[in-house]
Amino acid sequence: MTWLMDDRFGKKHLTSIFSHLMRFHSPLTIRKMLLIAFLLAGLLPALLVSLLSFYQARQALRIEIQHDLQTTGNAVAEHVDRVMNERVQNVRSWSQLAIMQDMLIGDIDKRLSIFLAETRHSYAEQYVSLDVADLQAHIVASSRPANIGQTLHTPPVWMSFRDNGQTITIYHLNNHQLMISAPIFSQNTLQPMGQLIATFNWQVIENVLNHAAQHSTALALLDNKQHMLAQSRLWSDQKHSLHAKAAITSRLPLNGWQIHLNKDHDVAVAPVHRLGMIFIALLGAILVFSLLLVRPLAQNISRPLETLTRYVQRFRQPGSQPPAASGPAEVQSLHQAFTKMASDLAESEQQLTRAAKLAVVGEMAAAMSHEVRTPLGIMRSSADVLLREPQLSEDGREVLGFIISETERLNKLVSALIDTARPRPPNKTPLDLQAHLQHVVAMLQKQAQAKQIQLIFHATQTVVVDADQDQMTQVLVNLLMNAIQILPEGGQVALQLEADDSHAHMTVADNGPGVPPAQQDHLFEAFFTQRAGGVGLGLAVVKQIIEAHNGTISYSTSAWQGAQFNLSLPLATA
Repeated sequence: MTWLMDDRFGKKHLTSIFSHLMRFHSPLTIRKMLLIAFLLAGLLPALLVSLLSFYQARQALRIEIQHDLQTTGNAVAEHVDRVMNERVQNVRSWSQLAIMQDMLIGDIDKRLSIFLAETRHSYAEQYVSLDVADLQAHIVASSRPANIGQTLHTPPVWMSFRDNGQTITIYHLNNHQLMISAPIFSQNTLQPMGQLIATFNWQVIENVLNHAAQHSTALALLDNKQHMLAQSRLWSDQKHSLHAKAAITSRLPLNGWQIHLNKDHDVAVAPVHRLGMIFIALLGAILVFSLLLVRPLAQNISRPLETLTRYVQRFRQPGSQPPAASGPAEVQSLHQAFTKMASDLAESEQQLTRAAKLAVVGEMAAAMSHEVRTPLGIMRSSADVLLREPQLSEDGREVLGFIISETERLNKLVSALIDTARPRPPNKTPLDLQAHLQHVVAMLQKQAQAKQIQLIFHATQTVVVDADQDQMTQVLVNLLMNAIQILPEGGQVALQLEADDSHAHMTVADNGPGVPPAQQDHLFEAFFTQRAGGVGLGLAVVKQIIEAHNGTISYSTSAWQGAQFNLSLPLATA
């Protein structure tokens, strides 16, 4: 593959020059022969030096353009993965919002439809429509009023997977639209009652490819079977001498997806060909000025490229400044392309910094949630007062019941947020773990018996640790209640306590479904949950409390092939 001026290009012009020299068929005098020999002696070294400098420039330009193609491919692959991942996260999170429960009453007040319309409007061209359909595929709420009451029609399923405990279904592309759906569960029965369908505008992906298709570069997105998913406007299937591939690495099932990049050979080598013609045009001057001009001309070409290459190799270092543009117009164009790439990378770093600052804002919001408790208490007490009214209708009592249950749920959520954002330091006192665990088990027996779950406690000896009694209660209640809530009727939960010379060891094991290996690394992350309707803060709080007591907590598979949490705390000092 030759994409700069190859040897045949130089040989062609050399052959032309020699053919002109050999046209002197008349008898040559000694003077003419010496003159030709002198010209050849002056021409060949100069031509050799010129070709050597040109070869160095060709190699440097080839390496940098190939690197630019690969860098562009990697950036586009990351962008496509980010777009797809954001769409999946949107659908997953929206399907779990409390407003989705309005479909239980058929969205009679159109709150859900208004929410969908405002959400779609806030995302501009990202979504074609947002629809909520019941189990019979009838659309009950939509960002487009005309869709309400219609029957939902979906293409064949393309892929289905679980994301943070939620099933996500993606359907085949149809008319530049990609439908993504997630089930909606009832918060009362925890049973599916419909699905949220987001119709993603696939033109967004093509716009990403078109935006990256600059400087005669064409891009295409292919799946693992080499089927075309999207392409830029200049894409063609013909073979190109300049090409690159970038694989998309994602936690979504996009394995095998690739970004293919092609660069038109003629356009790519046009600046270099023009540069070659300049060398050939200057050949006559080289004959006159010989070696005096060969070296400066070669350096005029190679020095800007070498300077630019050194800058690209170290532009990530602090204080690195781009060199001044110099050299021919083609080299200056290359200089502008690389300096733009460096500025784009710097902008990406700034975006990451802004994302980190947003995370800090999230922590502040969690701290602010403490202020929500006061209006929640007022709402709860007001509802209790209204319930004592003798003339209150049955519908009114039902609505007040909803208010009380929802305020209780919000209060629990606020408490979990406060515990996660600003955990209270433990007030450590000597604590008899055996007696304390027996107390907690006795406290939860009624909840376990309600689901016919056997709650077993076993301790081999008396164990004393320095711990905060209330926080230890919170840890054990969270772990045991998680097991009770996720187990079916007739399940078993075993709590065991033992100790060695320096630590107390507790295990909470059950015979439930356990946690898939892909999700085990996220168990103790905030807002990660396997249970429909769960907040996902319980295990994060447990981990904070155990670590505040200088202990450890880990997950393993129980003897029943269910879930098992292993806790370790240092024994109390004498």
